[in-house]
This record gives sequence, C-alpha cells and structure tokens, in this order.
Amino acid sequence: MEFTLHIWRQAGPDQPGHMEIHKARDISADMSFLEMLDAVNERILQEGGEPIAFDHDCREGICGMCSLVINGVSHGADRGITTCQLHMRRFEDGDSIYIEPFRSGAFPVLKDLVVDRSAFDRIVTAGGFVSVNTGSAPDGNAVLVPKEDSDQAMDAASCIGCGACVASCPNGSAMLFVAAKIAHLAHLPQGQPERARRARAMVEQMDSELFGHCTNHYECEAVCPKEIPVRFIAEMNRDYLKASLGAED
Repeated sequence: MEFTLHIWRQAGPDQPGHMEIHKARDISADMSFLEMLDAVNERILQEGGEPIAFDHDCREGICGMCSLVINGVSHGADRGITTCQLHMRRFEDGDSIYIEPFRSGAFPVLKDLVVDRSAFDRIVTAGGFVSVNTGSAPDGNAVLVPKEDSDQAMDAASCIGCGACVASCPNGSAMLFVAAKIAHLAHLPQGQPERARRARAMVEQMDSELFGHCTNHYECEAVCPKEIPVRFIAEMNRDYLKASLGAED
C-alpha cells in the first residue's frame, strides 16, 4: 500500500509550523499507524532528513501517549481505540492522510506531533490525597461496595489521560478528563472524606490551566478511546456546586 501523508512539522514551541508532504511506500495493511510512521521515519533518516517526532510508549492502548489527530479526528475514525491500535487496513490504498498534533492552548506543541500535556498532571496533583487508616492491611471484603458503584468507579478509572477529549472539543474543554478522575473516587467509600475538597480543587486547577468550558457537543465521548460517558460531567458539576456552597472539606 502507498499513502500520501500531510504531516504537521514544527521545530519547537516558539517556532512556526507547517504541513509537510511525505510518501509512505510499501506499507503492509497489517501495520499499525505508528508502525507506518516508523517506516516513514526510517526512509527519512536514510535520505538524511529529520525524523518526525511523535509520542508513543506501550503501543497496546494502555498509556495514551500516541495522541494524534488523523484526518481531523482524535486517534482516527475508529471508535474506542488509541492511535497505536489503528491499522492501515482501515485506509484505502493511495489515500491522503492528514496528521496533526492535539490542538489546544493548554497543550502547547513541543515538536512536530508532540504536545505538552503536563496540565493534566497538575490537575491530578490538585486532587490531593485519599485518607486511609494506618496499620495492617484490611480484609478485602471489610468495606462493602455495591456492584453498581464499583462498576461506575471502574468505568471512570479507565481514563488514560490521553487528551483526545480536549483535542476534539470545539472549546478545548477538559471536563470529561477531570470528571472521570473525580468520579472514580467519588463512587468509592475511600474517596468520601475529601470528596468536596477534591472536586473544588481539581475544577479550579482545570480553570487556571485555561481549558475551555463544556457546552454539550459530546465530541469528547465520541472520540474517547475508553468510551467514558459524559454523565460523569454532570456528577462533577453537582459535586463542585455542593463544594462551592459550603460542603465540609
């Protein structure tokens, strides 16, 4: 297979960027999208050029590092996958493919397709700690959690922090990410002591990072590789409102 790639190239955070055209030749239909980029980079290096910088790590849909906008869609057109799980058989031979970094004022481009997502780390850090009793480890069944609550907590905890929700939102909102990080503890007994303080602190940190506001486009849910539902945003808004009205820390 052969493709024409239109790839965003940018030397550094303070440098202007531009689209650069590369040919991807002799590409197997069974290659992942990242393996295709590896093959293109090998060709570029052989020709004495500067390889394309892009983020990757596990290549198993776990870490969320492989954050690319492909033909205008975060992680590509397939639902419920990350970029590393997208395979070239999903494209037609001879296709033109447009590849860009995640676009957000809160995610500055570091180089080419690599963006700085440390704003997410600061939001999580603002959430603080979870109170636990010291001493020996409690029995696994000592604290009973209803199945519905445990299922909801696991759904929220599946967020890998890739940033697709931000990149797809017309407002650059991070509310689905923040809501998931708040909800996975809010549905467990261990998360109750600091629930109000956590919600208020994380939302305020999100606002300070200059992410946009949610206006219910639902693009975040559509591109989330873990298909996290937007209902968690409503839960976060309720927790934040209660905290702002004077709920105890």
